Amino acid sequence: MDYPLAITISVGCCSVVYVLIRYYSSKRAKLIEVSETWWTPGTENSVSNDIRPYEIVFSEELVKDLKHRLKHTRSLTPPLKDVAWNYGTNTDALRKLLDYWADDYNFQERQKFINQYPHFKTNIQGLDIHFIRAKPNNAGEKRVLPLLILHGWPGSIMEFYKIIPLLTTPRPEHDFVFEVVTPSLPGFGFSDAAMIPGLSYIQMSVVLKNLMLRLGYDKFYIQGGDWGATIISAMSTLFPQHVMGMHSNMCSIMRNKALMKQALYEYLSSFLPWAKKTRQTDHQRRAFSHKSILLETGYFHIQATKPDTVGVGLNDSPAGLAAYLIEKFSTGTNYSYKSREDGGFLEKYTYDELIDNLMIYWASNSITTAMRIYAEMFTKENFLLGKLINSDVVKVPSACSQFPNEIMEQSPSLLRTRFVNLLRVTKMPRGGHFAAFEEPELLANDIWASIDEMEVWNKNHNKNL
Repeated sequence: MDYPLAITISVGCCSVVYVLIRYYSSKRAKLIEVSETWWTPGTENSVSNDIRPYEIVFSEELVKDLKHRLKHTRSLTPPLKDVAWNYGTNTDALRKLLDYWADDYNFQERQKFINQYPHFKTNIQGLDIHFIRAKPNNAGEKRVLPLLILHGWPGSIMEFYKIIPLLTTPRPEHDFVFEVVTPSLPGFGFSDAAMIPGLSYIQMSVVLKNLMLRLGYDKFYIQGGDWGATIISAMSTLFPQHVMGMHSNMCSIMRNKALMKQALYEYLSSFLPWAKKTRQTDHQRRAFSHKSILLETGYFHIQATKPDTVGVGLNDSPAGLAAYLIEKFSTGTNYSYKSREDGGFLEKYTYDELIDNLMIYWASNSITTAMRIYAEMFTKENFLLGKLINSDVVKVPSACSQFPNEIMEQSPSLLRTRFVNLLRVTKMPRGGHFAAFEEPELLANDIWASIDEMEVWNKNHNKNL
């Protein structure tokens, strides 16, 4: 293409995008209030507000049944020659995990491991919400800051077992320490699922805000990845009076104008020298230019349309559940692991850790209800409500950790179009989608540093704190 002509086209495209952005910004609708739905109709007058201790139990009956199913799994279809994980879970690698689960996984020891932190339940809007509440030891005179940490799918509370002590142990350079609250999202693990449709990430933000209020915290910090990242963005938008700051390891903006800007930049960077110099690497641009957007999102489509269909097989077969979930811990951790016969997941996790996560889903029989979060996002009401929420700005102080093998990444300048008080964006040297699970020290260090900056910001901007 002739270079002057390219410049002319580029300037013209940028002008059109600018006009469109200004137009849609001016048309932003007023955010509506999200109702506090009671998710188990008929129980309104029969539940208490008590906070009850809870213990996760792998009963003898459950373990016996599970081992029987594992031992009687039908012969797995052998993988094709040299395909590694490019057709999905490699059944040779899966067989090794299933054998470990049946023969070497110590259910009693792992049950004790899972219960090492204090677990509780309390009823919020008709749902018994399960959560860990880990208080700091030897806080001394340090201030204790409440920190709500949220997981996503196909993760669980098990993602946070290595990071909790890194956050609840005081550090000499900070005058505060964290009390960590880690719930199972509604419908996940040992938290109740809704009995009526409509419980999307938006309504979960209401439930989890009310959980923190129930625990006595009118103001608190929040952190999350995957669905947790989406929920904390909604919480920050809807409840800035309660959220003192948010830290995300999957910051993203899904507004049309933001995606348009990034797509335009990718187009311009294909032929403009000045754009090529700052171009993102391949794994950072996958969301727009890599065929993996088609290859890696099949699960999303089926869970957003027919979660109950796929859930039947996953609830009935531990082999099916394992195959469906561990594939995400392979490609989500590092996309290049698709080319390895072993799937690469043992680079960052142990069999015990992966099976602990599987056990949360298996013991609670929750895989179907957990997958419904995808379908609920696309109901007519929630889709429109989500557009309203995502069109608004997040004014609470924010910070983002960007791990190099995350499924997508957006530039700080683009992120600031929504997170208007984005204090820091940290480029991590390694790690992928399951940051707390993979690289707990890196993530913990950034949470400490980020909330330190948020504390200063809050003191300067909120005289009542």
